[in-house]
Amino acid sequence: MVTQVTSFSRNGLSDWLIQRISSLILLAYFLFIGVQIANGIDYTSWRALNDSTAMKIFTLLAVGAYVSHAWIGLWTVFTDYLTEYMLGSIGNVLRPLLQIAVVLALVVYAIWVIQIIWG
Repeated sequence: MVTQVTSFSRNGLSDWLIQRISSLILLAYFLFIGVQIANGIDYTSWRALNDSTAMKIFTLLAVGAYVSHAWIGLWTVFTDYLTEYMLGSIGNVLRPLLQIAVVLALVVYAIWVIQIIWG
């Protein structure tokens, strides 16, 4: 059973909204990048595009959407399938360890992207 402690005070509606909004942000970002590539952008134009503040903000928004989308999706999978009912007592040990690993990986990824963009 998911308790208030393990749900981090979120509810299903907010998770659903975050997933849908983050997927739309990611769709817009990758469509924009795809159009730029399909139009045959050269290195100089690509560099100028990525040096612009608007593109840096758009990229950070996409990274934030990716991190939130991934966290909610994996949290849902972990709490649904890595349970005591499904795996026995190992489920209660494995779930928090994997959640910590995912959080660390997503934080490192986000910091790495910020460093690349603004560094």
